[in-house]
Amino acid sequence: MGTEGHSRRVIAGRYRLEEKLGRGGMGVVWRATDRLLGRSVAVKELPYDDTLSAAEARRQRDRTLREARAVAQLSHPHIIVVHDVVEDDERPYIVMELVEGGTLADRLAGQGPVDAAEAARIGVDLLGALRAAHASGVLHRDLKPDNVLLEAGTDRVVLTDFGIAQVQGAPTLTENGSFVGSPEYTAPERMSGVRTGPESDLWSLGALLCAALSGESPFHRDSLGGVLHAVVVGDIRPPAEAGPLLPVVHGLLERDPDRRLDADRAERMLRAFLTTGRTPAAPPPGYAPVLRVVPGGRSADATAPPPPAAGAPGFEPREETREEPFLRQPTRRVLVAAVLVAAMAGVGVSAAALLRSDGDGEGGPLPTSSAPRTPATGSASPTGSHAPTAAP
Repeated sequence: MGTEGHSRRVIAGRYRLEEKLGRGGMGVVWRATDRLLGRSVAVKELPYDDTLSAAEARRQRDRTLREARAVAQLSHPHIIVVHDVVEDDERPYIVMELVEGGTLADRLAGQGPVDAAEAARIGVDLLGALRAAHASGVLHRDLKPDNVLLEAGTDRVVLTDFGIAQVQGAPTLTENGSFVGSPEYTAPERMSGVRTGPESDLWSLGALLCAALSGESPFHRDSLGGVLHAVVVGDIRPPAEAGPLLPVVHGLLERDPDRRLDADRAERMLRAFLTTGRTPAAPPPGYAPVLRVVPGGRSADATAPPPPAAGAPGFEPREETREEPFLRQPTRRVLVAAVLVAAMAGVGVSAAALLRSDGDGEGGPLPTSSAPRTPATGSASPTGSHAPTAAP
């Protein structure tokens, strides 16, 4: 292995590992040289579990390689390029482009939060990356500032570390019955084990935008129980800095995934902000992209006929109502709490910790937990030279 942080191993007869850039639960990332093409690359060395039987280890390697190859098929300017997937000494490695520059987490830690325009730019680029991945049946499942690279000199936004990504219709990568991911950025439906889909990645984007604007996730708490309570039950309070983008943040942080803002509408709203400096109100689910202005300053679908005027045939008075936000309704809270109590047994979280207080209360510290603790920001990579980081 060589000294800590350095190695001169050559894997697959081609890639020379040189400098450790990051380490996490999903493996170690190395700066390496492709000796065949003479270029620098990043190589992720996936962890070896010596507790598995030979057959189980082989199945895990096969699954890892299969899903890594699926991710390698993604082609988008804001998704990390996977050059190769190899196996050496029965251990899989993923070879990726080396992006010179830091992560969004590094930027937040070193320079503080970004302004609304920069957050909107990052959001638009990530939405494009997520749409491309979702169209190919790939869910990222760990979108957070540590996994967003900002290329030095160009500020290109690059979504990286698909280490716990899930390919539609395939067994879940690296998951063995325990929760994987970053709780502060994980959607409530995934946290409770109810479902996971493209909508879950969009929730994570909403939390990431809040972190970019304020410096930390709105669900950051001092204990794992507090984080889970905040994500699944507590009132959602975006930071004041999210004000200019609040309609997008509110839409993405909708707890009901069926009512959550979708990628198309979120991108249009962020682009509108970048163009006009104002974010339009979140459009309804049937929203059409072409708008016309109607009396009173409201917008309407240009392809739909205008509503009947008062007194005209077909006119129906409409009483103004405001639906109570999801999960603030007592019945829904009880149902979700019941699901949560059962689901959280898999990550070692007690019902008492999660439901100890109502509203915006936080569950107290937990004596034990099998779930990974993940910091909201920070990077395992040294400042100045970065690659796709290893997910904590």
